[in-house]
Amino acid sequence: MRCPYCGHEETQVVETRESDEGDVVRRRRRCTSCDKRFTTYERSEIALPAVVKKNGTRAEFDPAKVRASMDLALRKRPVSVEQVDAAIERIQDRLLATGLREVPSTRVGELVMRELKRIDKVAYVRFASVYRDFEDVDAFRQLIRDI
Repeated sequence: MRCPYCGHEETQVVETRESDEGDVVRRRRRCTSCDKRFTTYERSEIALPAVVKKNGTRAEFDPAKVRASMDLALRKRPVSVEQVDAAIERIQDRLLATGLREVPSTRVGELVMRELKRIDKVAYVRFASVYRDFEDVDAFRQLIRDI
């Protein structure tokens, strides 16, 4: 860590403390050159891939958007908030596991459909009927048969 006072590249950690929540580490450091002390904060950063939409634009992955679309499909269905939270967590984990910097929005949609199929078949059909934009009734019937 470079000293903010003199720019020297060698500093010594004098004290380390975690926040109450455990998500931030506070470190007191001392410069080995000028002997001044300063504080640094460390927090983990999870870099989810950007989502490439059908029109080519890119957007940051937003779990709130995923939740909103799942909530719409799950409206008046007997599914708990905890189940939805766990599903969104699994979606994020799968996206992180790809190691990619960008994923197509279709991939996110497929992951949402997979989770909805797992937790509530009716919500899955609701979401798929909008997401897949069926052209005819036969394609819709085939989706229901596949369940």
